Amino acid sequence: MNILDKIVIDKRKEVELRKSVIPIYQLETSVLFERDTNSLTNRLRESKSGIIAEHKRRSPSKSVINQNLNVQDVAKGYENAGVCGMSVLTDGKYFGGSLDDLLVARASCDLPLLRKEFIIDKYQIIEAKAYGADVILLIAAILSRDEIKQFSELAKQLNLDVLLEVHNEEELHKSIMPSLDMLGVNNRNLKTFEVSLETSKQLSQLIPNDFVKVSESGISLVEAIKTLQPYDYRGFLIGENFMKTDNPGASATGFINELES
Repeated sequence: MNILDKIVIDKRKEVELRKSVIPIYQLETSVLFERDTNSLTNRLRESKSGIIAEHKRRSPSKSVINQNLNVQDVAKGYENAGVCGMSVLTDGKYFGGSLDDLLVARASCDLPLLRKEFIIDKYQIIEAKAYGADVILLIAAILSRDEIKQFSELAKQLNLDVLLEVHNEEELHKSIMPSLDMLGVNNRNLKTFEVSLETSKQLSQLIPNDFVKVSESGISLVEAIKTLQPYDYRGFLIGENFMKTDNPGASATGFINELES
């Protein structure tokens, strides 16, 4: 059983528990449930850099990345750096994140916020909206075509953008549908954790131009982005590269300045 399978098994138990503690109607009465969302898709279309910067404390592939920073400082730093959006890990067991991180980020900046999570239930989409997210992530590797359709259509009803993540051609073909906004290509093989930008290059021509293309994982150098821009990528998700420094905001600022110079 690979790491993704383990995460999904644990996530199903976690979501059942959350549902029993906070029912859907309670989520729908949250103050943030009524707020107007910020479109990450639009930001990426208009941006020169396309950086989506992540808040991530640890991961199964790297163990601890950075446990010492508070989300408020990271969010403000990213906003000042001029990133297009911020990705917030909300998985606790494997990534050290929480929904509270999303709330704090929301209170600290006006960036479009992506709830980075293993979504396997509609409940988590309503939860994302209630905790201040603007975008949800759907992972094709763990969802059927029917689930992708149901989840993405619910997200659109809630005015949330949808980023769908694929790892290969098979996942891409089963996933393409009008209720998605962005198609993300994850350069990391989730079974081996090896990273290759060739994945983004190969899949780029198979993604229709209606969708904003996002490349994820393994992007730590400005050269990587310059290599992928000719393949029509508008978004670049960068996690560990900024988070492994003492000041992710300053790190992002330097990165964007170098990219745009």
